[in-house]
Amino acid sequence: MICHAAKRDGYIVEDPAEFVDTIRNDSNDSRRPFTIPEIQSVLSVADPEWQSLIKFGLYTGQRLADIALLTLENIDLERNEIRLRTRKTTKRLMIPIAAPLRSHLESLPAGDEPGAPLHPRAYGTMKRQGKSGNLSNQFADILAQAGLRPKTPHRSVGKGRNARRTSNDLTFHSLRHTAVSLMKNAGIPEGAVMELIGHESKVMSHHYTHVGNEALEKAVAALPAI
Repeated sequence: MICHAAKRDGYIVEDPAEFVDTIRNDSNDSRRPFTIPEIQSVLSVADPEWQSLIKFGLYTGQRLADIALLTLENIDLERNEIRLRTRKTTKRLMIPIAAPLRSHLESLPAGDEPGAPLHPRAYGTMKRQGKSGNLSNQFADILAQAGLRPKTPHRSVGKGRNARRTSNDLTFHSLRHTAVSLMKNAGIPEGAVMELIGHESKVMSHHYTHVGNEALEKAVAALPAI
């Protein structure tokens, strides 16, 4: 990551770690996609703002922080697309709006202020805290209400970065996994799926140097109504 940042910022010409495999600790990573009935059960206990966040998570495949910070400026119903820059990778994305998500957007109260947040409470939390941890905890509580995970206190176990974390197979990020799985199962090419969700891997990007908007529209069209 340090070498990548140094190359990006112009301190070095070549990244000496470009082809070094990333070491992943998969021992506690058991996250999985949601099933459609599970998503429906979560929606049934969520309040309207969280219902909206969940639908955006499924139909855009984006991370919770990026969805929480969306404003009316990010939505272009005339072009039928969502435009944003991701916080994690700073990549600009133009995501076609899936038909079910468009119906949801059109049901929201119309606003006159372009900078108005789509999800005011979540937006306020992100602006105050600068991270999505509190929102993740709120979503964990919703999952517990839906009977999809045990109710647990929101505190860390141990001290420091190496403290052991409780493993849960469903989180908000699972909606991203769900979107990818549904599109791949529908036969959408991997390049289109990765471009749609903003995959940050350089290695992956070599497999799809350009993905047209038509392919992206087909990708979101493969996502079912919930």
